[in-house]
Amino acid sequence: MENLKALAYELRKNTVDIIVNGGGGHIGGDMSVMDALVTLYFDEMNISPDNADDPNRDRFIMSKGHSVESLYAVLAKKGFFPLEEVLDKFSKFGSQYIGHPNNKLPGIEMNSGSLGHGLPVGVGMALAGKMNKAPYRVYVVMGDGELAEGSVWEGAMSGHNYNLDNLCAIVDRNHLQISGNTEDVMKQDSQAERWKAFGWNVIEIDDGNDIGKLKAAFKQAREHKGDPSVIISNTVKGCGSPVMENKASWHHHVPSEDEYKEIMKDLEERREAALK
Repeated sequence: MENLKALAYELRKNTVDIIVNGGGGHIGGDMSVMDALVTLYFDEMNISPDNADDPNRDRFIMSKGHSVESLYAVLAKKGFFPLEEVLDKFSKFGSQYIGHPNNKLPGIEMNSGSLGHGLPVGVGMALAGKMNKAPYRVYVVMGDGELAEGSVWEGAMSGHNYNLDNLCAIVDRNHLQISGNTEDVMKQDSQAERWKAFGWNVIEIDDGNDIGKLKAAFKQAREHKGDPSVIISNTVKGCGSPVMENKASWHHHVPSEDEYKEIMKDLEERREAALK
């Protein structure tokens, strides 16, 4: 557990470097979703470079594709491609390491970024798995601001209709989007009641940056039968440094030199604390 917690802060540092080197990126959401990604890739999912072409591998979709920098950091650590290559090429002209997931890269199932598309595609993948009697599971990470998209709820309706208990959605509920607080832009609460109304098994985590709680939630989702599961993961946007935390202005922001030094100091302190 301590190693996973420390790893999440290590990969946050890598993510910050990717953004600074590339001159852009959605740093706030990268930081809030990192613990879920680390738990999925290093504890929960059956996916690695060795089985990337195995039809029975688990599937992952980063529907909130603007947080791709965190996904690149995780995939690099997992061995899909070298971190140095991402640091050198991210957001550069002609690079495949673009600002949203690119399925020309190993480990990425689909291009995403037009919000609302990930869950419907995940439903299709999960339905195919059911029809083929395949053992894989499908995981879809969405942002809370993304839930204003109607296609999300079409996907939710279909997931229940086809009893896709091999499908798990994760809502990165950091309460902030590019325009401000989600409750000011498009009211969301109660998310739990909405998902229940669509027939989903709802698991809500009060601290979605707690890897122990994430592990327990994924286990509960895996063991639930008959319905798809959604994990409403209450997170902190910019998690890892007070410089960024709970600030809508850090939705898309490149740290200054001074901000960079402070953020990296905070992340290293939290990484070290996780190992004690």
